[in-house]
Amino acid sequence: MTEPTYIYLHGFASSPQSGKAQYLRDRFAAYQIHLTIPDFNQGDFAHLTLTRQLKQVEAILPPSATPVTLIGSSFGGLTAAWLGQQHVQVQRLVLLAPAFNFLSHWLPKLGDVQMQKWQESGYLRVYHYGEKRLLPLHYPFILDAKQYQEQQLQRPIPTLILHGRNDEVIPIQSSRDYASQRQWVQLLELDSNHTLSNAMPEIWQAIRAFC
Repeated sequence: MTEPTYIYLHGFASSPQSGKAQYLRDRFAAYQIHLTIPDFNQGDFAHLTLTRQLKQVEAILPPSATPVTLIGSSFGGLTAAWLGQQHVQVQRLVLLAPAFNFLSHWLPKLGDVQMQKWQESGYLRVYHYGEKRLLPLHYPFILDAKQYQEQQLQRPIPTLILHGRNDEVIPIQSSRDYASQRQWVQLLELDSNHTLSNAMPEIWQAIRAFC
């Protein structure tokens, strides 16, 4: 039997050096399993889109006979969900505070004035947690994301969602709604916020049991 491939997809404005990415890489390494962690920034965060992330991961998928488990955090979790829909070799998903309905959560926080400025100027400066500074993001990021309607995510792939009840970025209700409409999805609610930083040992135990 072909050994599965494990890929971790980091979140929006994050990097492969994030705390979650490094923690999980080390846990997998202790079992002599390599965890692939692509860098979605590609040296060009300004022109990031969901479509670009999907294509980047598709380019590194192993031969089709190799099963793949995707672990995705926030926007990386949303990316993982779409890859699972589109590629049958993806046989398991682990989604950490996945960014379902993220536009409906994020855009109202920006407000109409800032949204108009973004559209007119073409760029919005957002805080990048990996770079620890403000970086520009182009407006087509929004237009691209609007193409992806989550009601289309209907492939019955075993999915584990881990989400903090106190998530201030993506409310846990988004994951509750997603799981309630898909019987193949298991939701584990954690006493944590969007970073999930205080719950990593619990998350690792759940990943071990699931995978």
